[in-house]
Amino acid sequence: KITFADITSAAFKVKLGITCTPCIKSHLSALTGMEIYLKKDFLQFTGSFKERGACYALLMLTDEHKKNGVISASLGNHALALSYHGKRLGIPVTVVMPVVAPIMKVQSCMQYGANVIVTGNDMKEAKCFAMNLAREKDFTYINGYDHPHIIAGQGTLGLEIVEQVQDIDAIIVPVGGGGLIAGVALAVKTLYPNIKIIGVESDRCSSFSEALSAGKPVEVKIKSTLADGLAVPTVGYNAFATAAPL
Repeated sequence: KITFADITSAAFKVKLGITCTPCIKSHLSALTGMEIYLKKDFLQFTGSFKERGACYALLMLTDEHKKNGVISASLGNHALALSYHGKRLGIPVTVVMPVVAPIMKVQSCMQYGANVIVTGNDMKEAKCFAMNLAREKDFTYINGYDHPHIIAGQGTLGLEIVEQVQDIDAIIVPVGGGGLIAGVALAVKTLYPNIKIIGVESDRCSSFSEALSAGKPVEVKIKSTLADGLAVPTVGYNAFATAAPL
């Protein structure tokens, strides 16, 4: 389990690397008869919240690990974030992307100077390949949803939301591997225990609700889904341990 102090440390350290994005009232408010705000984290440079965790995880590496470089398997957004911040911080990055990863994201990673390997039919196969390569080449493997520094970095989004919007009833968070909901739930509920956290996942890859039913992360079969970035067959162990009680 990560702690609230991990998130506040991340918030301080990533300030120069990431954007504090707006959280503004949505047009959906009128349609639904309630006040809905959107946290626009697609305004990060690479287009997703994944930059928060990637930036923090890279900053926290030892000098030796920075020199050797890092590796990860990703469907796209985490790979983009690592590639961009790796280039910015002068850390060599290798990303392994399954063949189902969107071609635009593969090309963008290459533009950021990462060593991109496209292999494996899904995340499970890509991750297996990446972890073997990490051992072989002495790279640091940075899990895109379960590394403690990744979860802490994603939690900074929760800190921003509670500063930007008052009297929140609930925060709705998309769930894939569970890193975002773990960080956001911990940040928000430490400060405001009454705010409800609602996770939303694709019913074609319901790994978090299956984990809640089983009391631990379990593997689910992935069916193809439009929400390609959420298609993670097993939620993260650290993410689950942090998020489940919240």
